[in-house]
Amino acid sequence: MQLSNTLTKLWKTLYPQEPEELLQGFLQEVEATKQEIHFPSHNSEWYKDAVVYSLYVDLFNVNFNGLKEKLDYLQELGVNCLWLLPILDSPMKDAGFDIRDYKNIRADLLGLPNNSPEEEKRKVFRDFLEEAHDRGIKVIFDIALNHTSEEHQWFREAKKSKGNPFRDYYIWSDNTDLYKEARIIFYGLCESNWQKEGDEYFFHRFFEFQPDLNYKNPKVLLEMIRNFLFWLTQGVDGFRADAIPYIWKEEGTDCENLPQTHAVVKFFRAVLDHVRPGTLLLAEACQKPKEVVKYFGDSDECNAGYHFPLMPQMFKAISAESAKPITKTLSLKVTPAIPESAQWFTFLRCHDELSLELVYVSEEDRKYIHENYCLKPQWDFRLGQGVAARLSELMQRDPKKIALAYSIMLTLPGTPIIYYGDEFGKLNDEAYYKEMIKHTGKDDTRFLVRGKIDWKEVEKSLSDGNSFSSKVYSSIKNMVNTRNKFKCFGRGSIEWLDLKDKDGNNLKEILAYLRIYQNEKVMVVHNLSEKDITIDINNVNNMDENDLLGNIIENKNKTMNLEGHGYFWIDTSNQ
Repeated sequence: MQLSNTLTKLWKTLYPQEPEELLQGFLQEVEATKQEIHFPSHNSEWYKDAVVYSLYVDLFNVNFNGLKEKLDYLQELGVNCLWLLPILDSPMKDAGFDIRDYKNIRADLLGLPNNSPEEEKRKVFRDFLEEAHDRGIKVIFDIALNHTSEEHQWFREAKKSKGNPFRDYYIWSDNTDLYKEARIIFYGLCESNWQKEGDEYFFHRFFEFQPDLNYKNPKVLLEMIRNFLFWLTQGVDGFRADAIPYIWKEEGTDCENLPQTHAVVKFFRAVLDHVRPGTLLLAEACQKPKEVVKYFGDSDECNAGYHFPLMPQMFKAISAESAKPITKTLSLKVTPAIPESAQWFTFLRCHDELSLELVYVSEEDRKYIHENYCLKPQWDFRLGQGVAARLSELMQRDPKKIALAYSIMLTLPGTPIIYYGDEFGKLNDEAYYKEMIKHTGKDDTRFLVRGKIDWKEVEKSLSDGNSFSSKVYSSIKNMVNTRNKFKCFGRGSIEWLDLKDKDGNNLKEILAYLRIYQNEKVMVVHNLSEKDITIDINNVNNMDENDLLGNIIENKNKTMNLEGHGYFWIDTSNQ
């Protein structure tokens, strides 16, 4: 009854002129799906204790059988949640974010011929899920909510005629002045948000082969939720809601973060919570924190959201040798408080560029970060709005700087994401970039940060303790597994520390804080500069000779020496 009341209220908000028969029929489907699911219950707020590993199945290790072979590797690394970048059927013009069929996985990822029976395909995926779950690893994947591929059956039908019943699944007009205040997201790659098709134009916020869905048609909303429900029956633990701010459009607005968008998200969350409580709904909202927090609602929208602004500020802090970019970004003035059940997801690199969108980065910061990290002209993305490079390239292949960046991310509030290959210093892949230009017809430099893993070469490098890959891997593995022993990093509060040198001078190069949860208290100290720094620790009692990571703490006369780009994780729970 509670679900029915919630959905009816939201339905009337979104579709006041529409009859409720559609909704009542859908509610019966929801109950039938709930009865079909017999998976174990999720632990409450499990996503707060997760370390997420993000990967493309084919680029990581060919297909799901290859991924199964690497589950032991991932478990040893300390990963307990996999974020599968787009796996649904797609022509792959935008790395799979252009979905052709929401209820089928690409056959090549399953190691099966295209014409294999659907149930055979689904069994391969379910077997993979079972293997992952047996190791305590959750699995989430991307679902593009805002748009489909132009090859989706709905759009193929929509193109046939203005009278086709699927025409209204998309947004059509003969007037391209509509929604003129909506910015072009792929600035420099697309000239317009409208694409000619026949004697009309269809609207798209991303590439022209990704027509936007029309959520003003209630059938679109219900069809999208049916996609969620289907994958819940297969055992998926959550969904990354791609491009969530743009799903509702209104003339005279910028078509972002509209009230109706939040009503749609509440609709999604209510259904997911009812059918399988604890299913993760993760907001991909590339916006300022004050806008992103709205997607948590009153704990009735997304469970979690990416902290996009924090990512570039971590890079700025290291380059500027100053803690201020991070402390300012995480202050309540910039990042408002979130509901107790909600969580930020943090990352250093992902499948996209080091984004410097002016939506959440000032012009001054954009210019500074671009100048300090876009080390090759080829890395430029969207005319200065981003840098397309792997973490190891951005850090000039310096294992100490890479480890420092990871130490910061792994200990700040939120759930951290490791982008596949970054744990061993994977480099930009120029061959893959050139290959994808030929395939897509787009000079999209984001393909530099993707590329396949050559596991024979990686294993050879990791076996050599002196290799670049081995140094990066051993540091990150140590940190991740240490982090997993403490709840304070994923669930605890943060208390900033203003550390000084022995003469009482402020140390702007030192980023330090306490992470506190119940009886746990860990002091984390980072040296953002290249030089060794001596820190006054008069207020710290009974410090051990080693920190939690095994680093030796040089503790003399109530001072602590921290080498350039060094860091300590110090257990102060008993102090």
